[in-house]
This record gives sequence, C-alpha cells and structure tokens, in this order.
Amino acid sequence: MANLKVNLCGMELKNPIIMASGTFGFGKEYGEIYDISKLGGISSKGLTYYAKPGNDGLRVYETPSGMMNSVGLENPGVEGFIKKELPDFSKLDTCRIVNLGGNCEDDYVEGVKLLDDKDFDILELNISCPNVKHGGMAFGIKSEVAREIIREVRAATKKPLIVKLSPNAEDIVEMAKVCEEEGADGVSLVNTFKAMAIDIDNRKPVFNNVTAGLSGPAIKPIALRMVYEVSKAVNIPVVGMGGIMNARDVIEFIMAGATCVQLGTVNFVNPRIGEEIIEELHKYMDENNIKSLDEIRGII
Repeated sequence: MANLKVNLCGMELKNPIIMASGTFGFGKEYGEIYDISKLGGISSKGLTYYAKPGNDGLRVYETPSGMMNSVGLENPGVEGFIKKELPDFSKLDTCRIVNLGGNCEDDYVEGVKLLDDKDFDILELNISCPNVKHGGMAFGIKSEVAREIIREVRAATKKPLIVKLSPNAEDIVEMAKVCEEEGADGVSLVNTFKAMAIDIDNRKPVFNNVTAGLSGPAIKPIALRMVYEVSKAVNIPVVGMGGIMNARDVIEFIMAGATCVQLGTVNFVNPRIGEEIIEELHKYMDENNIKSLDEIRGII
C-alpha cells in the first residue's frame, strides 16, 4: 500500500488530509460518525481572544457549486476553549491545529500567549476571514499590515506557525513571501472569497452583513492557481484548500505544490468524506504505482 505520510512543519502526519477550521468544530461530533484518528489533522473552530456570539440573520446560503457563509466566527474565546474544549482536543490522535483570529494586534498576541504552553501541535493564524466587520479582513489584504501581526505573533509563541491567507489579498504571492520572511513555518490557502447574494423578492441583501464568504467547488480552479503560484515562490510548506471534493482534487493540489490539503465545505455534503478520500488516495496511488506523495508533489 502507498505511503501517505507527510511532514508538516516538522511533524509527521499520517496522511495529507486535514479538516479545515470552521467546518469540523473541535472534532467531537464527527468523531461520533467515524474514526477521526485516521485523519492527518484537524484545524479547530476559529478562536478569538474574546468569545463571539457570531452574526445575526441568515448564516449559510447555497450557491451554484458552493455555499456562502456569514457565521461571524462564533466561538467560546481562547479561555473558554482552554477550559471546555482543549481537554478533549488535546487527546485526539492526529495533528491538532488551533486556529486563531483577532480584531486587533493585542487580541492576537494575548491569545497566542494564553495558548503557547498548551497541548496542541500547530498554531494556524487566521488573518483572512472575510465575514467579520472588523479585524481579520484588514490584516489579510495588505502585506505590510500582515507583516506586523506575523512578526508579533512569531515573537510570542514557540509553536510551529502557519498563516492562513485570504484570496482577497492585494498580492497573495507577496503575502506568502512576507509570512516566510517573518518566520512563519508554513502558509495555508485559500480562505473564502468575498461574495454577495441579493434577495430580489425582498429587495435586500441575503446576509445582514451584505457580503459573506464563498466556498466550495466553484472556487477550486482559482484556489488551485493560487496554491501553484505561492508554492513556486516560497520555501515553506503550503497547505492547499478551496473546493476539494474527492481524491482527484487532492492530487491536483499536491501536484500544484501543496504539502497537505484542508477539506471544508465538502464536510457538509458528506460527513464521512475524510475517511473516504483517504481510501480513495490509497487506491489511486496503488493503481498508478505511486509509492509516496513526494513523487508527484510540485511536478507541475
């Protein structure tokens, strides 16, 4: 059987399949459906320093080949996570990634300080969430603004650091280079695209915040292009995501240069997709005589 193991930021993962932040909670619910220890990793529900109730109004809206969300980073806050969720999250037999966002520099830094000595493997810094009125969006658009946040967070933590990038950045390749320059151990991309829907019967936006984040298969070709361009420009691992639905999609991202991938929207379509894609990967690699993903990574 093919070897699916990958090395991410110095840690060996069983396979390249990581569940994306905001689509898998903290793993509990999906753990009742299948054995999530089969996964390469799980990125937690996005945390902020203070707890957030999330956005009012409609939060999820289906689109052709995808969905839009305006959840608004509803979460228990860093301290709430440490007290209520971390005891179980830390016991998971997979790579445990904690995703952290913030509304200001102090929120990021103070959140990181609280998390730094806790039992998890990798910190994923969210500078890219497009469905919050203040905070992440601004940090994820301009490279020099992102540089300041990454520098401060890097100085505040000893954890391996991955920065999650927004496709709405002015220059995503330049953004990735800044992450590497400031000491990030990896980058993950892409988060959702800023999008909009209108309720023509009521003559108003579907979402209270007007815009929301677009994800799903519709964004995959653009996400794949961005992963390809970033992979060629940096020397740190790239975690690819955006519309992945099956093993063939995973292979595309690996061939484009990704070390690992994250699955998001597809979890809402098929809650067992994680284990199914892992099985499909084994089958594809065996049928094509591929012993290791290293053989095909970045070959395009």
